[in-house]
Amino acid sequence: MSSDHQLHDHQQCIRDAITRAEKICAERSLRLTDLRKRVLELIWNSHRPVGAYALLDELKPDHPAAAPPTIYRALDFLQEHGLVHRIQSLNAFVGCDDPEHNHRGFFLICNDCGNAVEIEDRIIDKTVDETAANYGFEVQSRTLEATGLCQQCRAA
Repeated sequence: MSSDHQLHDHQQCIRDAITRAEKICAERSLRLTDLRKRVLELIWNSHRPVGAYALLDELKPDHPAAAPPTIYRALDFLQEHGLVHRIQSLNAFVGCDDPEHNHRGFFLICNDCGNAVEIEDRIIDKTVDETAANYGFEVQSRTLEATGLCQQCRAA
C-alpha cells in the first residue's frame, strides 16, 4: 500500500464532491435534490464504479419507494451535468474529479481492487478526433477505458 493511499481521506472526497455539485448547480440554476445528492454521495462512497441496481439497494433504506426509474433519472441528471461518468464496459458510474469544466477523460480500471481513475489527456483526445476525421466519422460520445492492475495491487 502506498503512502498516498494510506493518507487518503475518503470522507473528504465525498465532502468535496458534494460541495462542487452544490456550487455547480447553484451557478447553473439547477436543482440538486436530496435524492440526487444522496445518489452522488453513494457513488463517491468508493472510487470503484457502481451500478444502478447496487445504488438502488443502498438507497432503499432511506427512500423505500425508490425504483429503477428513480435512480436512472438521478443518474441522468448527474451525468448530464458532468458530476458523474458512465463506465460503458461495466454499465456503472464513477464520480467526476473535475466537474467544473466540460472534458473527455479516459479511465484506468483495476481488475483486482476495482478502483477507477479518471485521466484527462489532450493528446489522446486529439488522436481520437483526428483518426475519426480521417475516416469521415463524427464522434458524438466516447468513453475510453483501460483495464489492468493499479500500483497498489501490483505491489501486493
